Formats: sequence, C-alpha cells, structure tokens
Amino acid sequence: MPGNGRDLTRLRTVLTVFFALDGFVFAGWVVRIPAIKQQTGASATTLGLALLCVSAGAVITMTLTGRLCRRYGSHQVTVVCAVLLSLSVALPPLTHSVTALGAVLLVFGAAYGGINVAFNSAAVDLVTALRRPIMPGFHAAFSLGGMLGAGLGGLVAGVLSPTRHLLGLTVVGLLVTAVAGRTLLRQQPPLPPDHERTAPGAPRRLDRRTRALVTVFGLIALCTAYGEGALADWGALHLEEDLLASPGVAAIGYSCFALAMTVGRLTGTTLLERLGHTRTVVAGGTTAAAGMLLGALAPALWAALLGFAVAGLGLANLFPVAVERAGALAGPTGVATASTLGYGGMLLGPPAIGFMADWSSLSTALTSVAVLAAVAAAIGLATGRATAGATGSPP
Repeated sequence: MPGNGRDLTRLRTVLTVFFALDGFVFAGWVVRIPAIKQQTGASATTLGLALLCVSAGAVITMTLTGRLCRRYGSHQVTVVCAVLLSLSVALPPLTHSVTALGAVLLVFGAAYGGINVAFNSAAVDLVTALRRPIMPGFHAAFSLGGMLGAGLGGLVAGVLSPTRHLLGLTVVGLLVTAVAGRTLLRQQPPLPPDHERTAPGAPRRLDRRTRALVTVFGLIALCTAYGEGALADWGALHLEEDLLASPGVAAIGYSCFALAMTVGRLTGTTLLERLGHTRTVVAGGTTAAAGMLLGALAPALWAALLGFAVAGLGLANLFPVAVERAGALAGPTGVATASTLGYGGMLLGPPAIGFMADWSSLSTALTSVAVLAAVAAAIGLATGRATAGATGSPP
C-alpha cells in the first residue's frame, strides 16, 4: 500500500493519464467511422451490426476482467489492456468488408471494455483510500482525451488516410503506455482504512431495497452513456450526411461535445455542492434532452454543433453521480453494477441507433438520446428522497 500522500498523488496522476489515453484513442477511431463506412460499403444496418461487435467484445471482456484484476491486480490488467487497445485501433482501416470490420472491432471492443473495468477498479481503490470524491476528475480526463482525439482527427482528416491516422494513434498509445505503465506497475493498489475493511470473500449484505436503488442508479448511468456512445459513433456521420458538412467539420461535432463534457465534469464538484445530487441529475438530464433535440433536428450546422455542446454539458455529471450514489449505497459492489450498466449503454447505443436510422432516419434516431436523458432526469427526481433515506444524506 502506498505509504504517503506523494505515492497516492503519483498514482492519481498516472491513472488520469490512462483515462485520457482511452478517450483519445477511442475518439480517434470514431471520427474516422464515415471513411471506414465508405471503404467497406456498409449500410446503416450493417455498420450497426459491425459496431455491435464492439459491444460484444466489451461485454465478454467485462465479465472476465474483474476476475483478472483480483488475480493479477488492476494495475497490471490496465497496462495490458492499454497495449491491446493501442494495437487494435490500427486494424479497422485495413478491412474492406463488413465481416472483416466486425471481426477486428470485436478485438477492439474487448480491449476497450477491459481497460475501462481495470482502471475504474483502480480508481475506486484510490477514491476509497483518499476519502475524496475525485471520480469526476478521472472522467473529465477521459472527456479531455476524447476532445483532443476528435480535434486532431478533424485536423488530419483531409490530409492523412484513416490507415495512417490510426496507425499514428497506435504509436502514441504504445509510447504513453510504456512511460505511464512503468509508474503504474510500481504502485501497489491502496487499501481502505482498517476499520472499513471486510473479511476476504465477505461482500456487504444488501437488502432488496438497496439492490433496487443500485440498479436504478445503474439505469441512470446507462441512459447517460447511451448518449455518449451514440454521439461518438454517429454524430460525425449525422453532420456529414444530413447537414452536408465536410469530414473535418463533421469531426469537430464530437469535439464540441467532448469539450462541453470536460468543462462540465471539471466544475462538477462545485455544481454538486450547490445543487445536491438530485437537482444535478434532474437539471443535467433536462439540459441534455433539450440540447440533443436541437443537435438532431436543427437544419443548420451551427445549431447542431450548439446542440451537441449543450447535450455534453447536460450529460457531463450524470454518470459520475450515478456511480458515486451507487457506491454510497452498496460500496464497491454498487460501483461495479452502475459502471457495468453504464458502459453497456455506451456500447449498445450505437448499434441501436443504426437500426433505428434504417427504419426512419439518422436524425430521428438520434432523438432517442434526448428521450433517455429525460428518462434519467425523471428517475433522479423520483428516487431522490428514497436515496436520501437509504444513505442518510440530503437528496
């Protein structure tokens, strides 16, 4: 266990780097989806099926990563998954059929799901040791990495081919992992204070009401992450095909969304202190719903970009709040449940958008993000008092 504040600060810094790297690599892939779609000749439905392979690979890995973390350590698993993620991001532009694209996205999804479970597990250990709600800061780093990755993708979209661009991400990812991974592997996971430890293999016993509330917060996380995944995979395509934006300008759409999420999460602690958890969820969900309706249905490009930014501000703190509240109710078990449901929403949302786009249109399909944001707000409002009674904290 790290023995002083300097060790914990160093661990916090290196975990922040891995969160940012994950967002950077993922955004670099998503801004090239229109080019990959054209290269493989995929329709909206077949592209949705290929993106479903990301979900499948991630879900399969998420069920195994917890065991791997317990056996080998979350730090070791984080480094291994970072290497796999960096290598696999270079594979999609090498494919020329939907079948081949689905196969490589299965590998990419496995690496993406694995690293998210691993470094979130490491972050939970650190949050417990510090007794400070620093989780929004880690998610802000992911958003910042996504903003930088999308911005870079927009700059190079007209200059570099998808193959060269994503191969460059592989090089960057491996270099960052080589440097940050050495520091992470030297750090032992911090342990909670002695009086908070439970006997090995003795999880906290939860009553039915508590389990239900944890599931509810998992649903809020799912609604939030659904919007993140949908905008990541379909936002650029919507701007390019429906509003006739150039590839570079289309990539800026996700960058606006990621920037707004970053700003929202960096100010999340202040917002929670002033509004409380329930009002933050209700205000965030309502804001995101309004912003996404504008982003999906606006006939002008500038209005759509504004809508993406407003949606990002609204969604920014819903996921961290859901994870924090689930942890207050059920400890690490609650955090794991909310995180799993949340990332499931992020990965399952894009293929669902693809199916709905073929049934109607992509702009109409994207309004489902607004619907689920409104659902998250309604759930937060309905469960605020129940959660306050269960945790002993103000709603």
